[in-house]
Formats: sequence, structure tokens, C-alpha cells
Amino acid sequence: MKREFDIKNPKLADGGRLRIEWAEQEMPVLRQIRERFAKQRPLAGLRLAACLHVTTETANLLHTLQVGGADVVVAASNPLSTQDDVAASLVTHFEIPVFAIKGEDNATYYQHLHAALDTHPQMTMDDGADLVSTLHKERPEQCAEVMGGMEETTTGVIRLRAMAAAGALRFPIIAVNDSMTKHFFDNRYGTGQSTIDGIVRATNVLLAGKNFVVCGYGWCGKGLSMRARGIGSNVIVTEVDPVAAVEAVMDGFRVMPMDEAAAIGDIFCTVTGDVNVIDKGDFEKMKDGAIVANSGHFNVEINIPALEKMATGKRKMREFVDQYTLADGRKINLLADGRLINLSAAEGHPASVMDMSFANQAMSAEYMAKNAGSLERTVHRLPEELDREIARIKLAGMGIHIDQLTDEQKKYLTSWESGT
Repeated sequence: MKREFDIKNPKLADGGRLRIEWAEQEMPVLRQIRERFAKQRPLAGLRLAACLHVTTETANLLHTLQVGGADVVVAASNPLSTQDDVAASLVTHFEIPVFAIKGEDNATYYQHLHAALDTHPQMTMDDGADLVSTLHKERPEQCAEVMGGMEETTTGVIRLRAMAAAGALRFPIIAVNDSMTKHFFDNRYGTGQSTIDGIVRATNVLLAGKNFVVCGYGWCGKGLSMRARGIGSNVIVTEVDPVAAVEAVMDGFRVMPMDEAAAIGDIFCTVTGDVNVIDKGDFEKMKDGAIVANSGHFNVEINIPALEKMATGKRKMREFVDQYTLADGRKINLLADGRLINLSAAEGHPASVMDMSFANQAMSAEYMAKNAGSLERTVHRLPEELDREIARIKLAGMGIHIDQLTDEQKKYLTSWESGT
């Protein structure tokens, strides 16, 4: 029996299948996990609802979960991040119900979340915590059916920890984002490259010689700053955390308040996970022609309502560029409606990076299936040994070997008697 779905065009499926296969070539860790899942079926009989960016890499994750025995359904985790050909292929070739259309409006976005929840999932997989939040706020009676879930990104983990602190979280969550093989590589190398890719695709501007303002120096900000400098930009970092600010200075970047950076920046990109990082007062100081983008999960990091009120005119200059004209004639260019530029205007992280991130998701799903009954209703990390196993498989897939501790070294590291 054919399952319900809502996608743009099923005829795009064949092109999507080819791109899914192309990504798979760069995902040896997930491929190895899939081979084991096919034999062991650790998710057999589980209904799993995912709210993720519907991309080629995500398709390979969903296929892995399906091979592991899960009955999978997916909705988009952002209105602009869906790759419609991938959605079509998932429905046509993998028989996975998809509720995702690139450019869907807010009402449709939440209709799609509810369609995924209509399957009464026993496990959730989120990117931004919209699925879990919607479940708790609007369908609390279903929470008892869920053994646990996984969360992919920083923004979602922040929301879920707030829920746990308030005593509102009704089932355990594994913070995939907190695994070293996720945030260290995905956020730094993935976000760094894909954000630059999105800005360039959206604008086709030369980044060399530009003052590039990176708002936030967490792992995403570190990666973006590194890549922007590598392409020739003069990088300026804004921060609220003194430790992160010191690190940015020691890494060779200029650090200053946003109030100062606003007047000299040519390109601005937020990667903080917080609200109104670029605010009304900053727009008032910006140069004519300034470019403003966001690579955080939600489009709240830029105060778009304030910009809308300030503007006397608005034009769509390119597919992902809205140009706002201010009262004094200055023009400010907002990219991709303030949504994550790397997935809105480009294709998101390279597959080799998502290989480790989605290996974490697959391993977390298996771990949750085995241990949900013994986990508290809070946010957990994936055990360190599984994190290291993912790194070990990745190295093997890259043909790289490393040293092993000798018995003597192991003994020394666990002893206390030896001294000077």
C-alpha cells in the first residue's frame, strides 16, 4: 500500500537518486554502519519520525535507518533547505514518506510536522527541536508513546536543555551535536565551507579584500572565520563570551563589539543560535551595499522585522537576495530571508562531513533503542567509546592508520606511583 507524502514533483526522482548515490561515495562510515544494520536490524519494528534537512546526505541516513528495520517518515526542518529531487527519490525509490517542499510557507511547514507525528512515532530525530517541541506543546498525549529521540544541532540542544531544566521534557534525548565527531568537524569544517559556498552562490561577489564580520566564535564561527580568511577576506569577530573572544584574538582575528563592526563590515554572517544578534542599531550604521546572512538554524539572529520597518523599499535582486532601501538611500542586502544560507542557497555540508554527523545519528538511534528504559528524561551525550568508534571507522575509510597504546603505556596512564 502506498504511503501518504507531500513533495513538489515525483518526476524529479531519477535526478535525486543519482545525487544521493554521488553523496554516498563520500560516506564510508555510514555505509559500514548500514551493512551492519542490514544484518543485525537493531531498529526492527520501530516507528521513527525525523525532522531533518532533506538533502542527499540525509537520504543516506534515512536509508540506513530503514535498512536497520525502522519504519521511517521525514519532514523538513527548515522551509528553504529541502532538495526537491531528493525528496522525490526518497518517496519513489526508497518508499519513505516525505513531507517537504522547498519554499513551503510557515503553515505548510507545521502541517508537515503534524503529518510526521500522525504516524505515532516511538523515536524522534530532530534538527532544531521543532518536532519535539510541537509534540510536547500540541500533542502531549503522544509523548508517552516515545521512548526517546536524537537532536542534531546546537539550537535544538539549547531548546531541549531548557525543556529539561524546566521539567518539561517527557522522554530522553541524545544530543548528537555534543559528540566530538559531530560538532568538532561538522560545525567547523562543514559550516565553514558550506556557508562560504552559500554566500558566493547567492551573490557572486568577490570575498577577497572584503571586511567579513563573523558574529559568534563557537565551532561554527571558528570554521567560518578560518574559511573566510582563507579566501582572502579581512575577518572581524564579534562575541559576548570573553573566553571565545580571547581565542579569536589569539587565532589572529580582529575582535570588537557589533556596534563598531557594523560601520566597517561589508559582509555579515551570524552563527550564534541567539536572537537579534544583528539589530536595528546595527542596520543604522551599515555601509551602502552591506550583505547580511545567517548560518544559524533559525532566522531570528537577524532582526528582520526591524529592517522591514526601516526600509522605504524592497526588491528581489537575485533568487536569494532581497535588497532593502533605507530612508537615506543606503541599501542593505539580506540573503535567503535570514534563513541558514548554506542550505538555502547552496547544498549544505559536504557529504564526507555529514558522514560522521549521520553516523552519530544512526549509532544514537541504536543506543536509544537498547537503553531508553534506563535513561533519565533529560539530554544525554552519546557515550565516548561510540564517538571514538566513529572516528576510527572514518580514519579507516580514509586509508589512515594511527598508533595504539602499548600495555606499558596503558599501565602508566592508570597508575599514580611514578613521579619525577
